[in-house]
Amino acid sequence: MTKGVRITLAVVVVLFLASIAAVIYMRRPAESVYVAIVQDGTVIRTIDLSAAEDQSFDIPGKNGGYNTVTISGGTICISDADCPDKTCVHTGILRSEQVPIVCLPHRLVIRYTDDAQNGE
Repeated sequence: MTKGVRITLAVVVVLFLASIAAVIYMRRPAESVYVAIVQDGTVIRTIDLSAAEDQSFDIPGKNGGYNTVTISGGTICISDADCPDKTCVHTGILRSEQVPIVCLPHRLVIRYTDDAQNGE
């Protein structure tokens, strides 16, 4: 093997290992049990998932429409929405502090938070 091939192979291996480490880091469980539901940059609801009962509720969009939020077994997800692409529904349950659930058409974000009072 030439020196150039060895360097290229080493770079590929390092990038591969770094991507695996990033995926593991992003998929680790969240340390917080509080979730903030944010619409248009304003926290509209903060929920303690460790104490919340299983339930579903609708959040109306600012320009019409809705998102149905479901809490079940200490997890939270958007189970239904009337947005065109339903990316928020396909995201599934909130698993990580680094990757929130986002519905762009309704300007809604569900994310973990450390503060039970105001979601900051």
